[in-house]
Amino acid sequence: MILAGDVGGTKVHLALYGFDHGRLSHVRDEKFPSREYAGLKEIVREFLIESGDPEVTAGCFGVPGPVRGGRLKLTNLPWVLDSRELSRDLEINHLFLINDLEANGYGIAELEPEQLYELSAGAPGSVGNQGLVSAGTGLGEAILVWNGKMHVPMASEGGHCDFAPRNEIEIELLRYLQRTLKGRVSFERVVSGQGLTNVYTFLRDVKGMEEPDWLRERMLAEDPNAIIGELGQEGSNELCATALDIFVSAYGAEAGNLALKVLALGGMYLGGGIAPKILKKMRDGAFLRAFADKGRLSDLLVQTPVRVILESRCALMGAAAYADARAAELTGESTRAASL
Repeated sequence: MILAGDVGGTKVHLALYGFDHGRLSHVRDEKFPSREYAGLKEIVREFLIESGDPEVTAGCFGVPGPVRGGRLKLTNLPWVLDSRELSRDLEINHLFLINDLEANGYGIAELEPEQLYELSAGAPGSVGNQGLVSAGTGLGEAILVWNGKMHVPMASEGGHCDFAPRNEIEIELLRYLQRTLKGRVSFERVVSGQGLTNVYTFLRDVKGMEEPDWLRERMLAEDPNAIIGELGQEGSNELCATALDIFVSAYGAEAGNLALKVLALGGMYLGGGIAPKILKKMRDGAFLRAFADKGRLSDLLVQTPVRVILESRCALMGAAAYADARAAELTGESTRAASL
């Protein structure tokens, strides 16, 4: 059995996988509220006990941030994760930590066609590097390098690069965020869950767009981003619709930036939890117009395939695939190969 994890500041998502005829086979998964536990080990132990204490041959956790020497200090939790300590204390011989977007990248190869939505087909038979941009709680980015045989994911912290406004409204938004954040503004401050709320607040407080009493009450009582997405896609509220327009356009622009930087001839993938929830808006053309608006290189972006990842367990699938592959390198035995 393979143990896979997707570790976040809000929740830890764990899963068990096997293999069936060479393909990942989902056994069980569960989500745990991160802040209610002292550390990752406690969560894993609880999950494995609830799962009947299966024999785990290898494991991998996708974690937010750069992993150095198998070690990571989380920024949103008072946890320090060390792969060697986890391996010893959980009694799992082969246990690995990789960046969460790297895990997503490994998961892409495991997806079925119906787990993706094609925003743009691009040029037929496109082959080459790929890019991954995931807007969720934060903004994650990764590079999938084409080595002539397969795509090899590489971690990145590109979501923390400087926000680059492209028009007057975005310039005003940048100045507003510089004041409220008291300094530098990254793309994550605009293209993420917190970013969508930032855009909404800017339009309300600086541009003077009306927030009706009923909307203010809903924003206080419910998930603000879910409300903005719902009403923005419906077009039933101008403030939410405008906020969503700006958000999606900035998302498209940054995806296009990454596509240029890595020469993503093989395509761009959009991960994270936001894109599938606002798929109607993602399809209306605003994202792709911003994605391809790159001056002399616009035609290159038009020919780049763009796909939305619909499968919420993509990072878990990637972590499981990575765990088996790395364990096989170390032992010469692969659970995947044995299932064929």
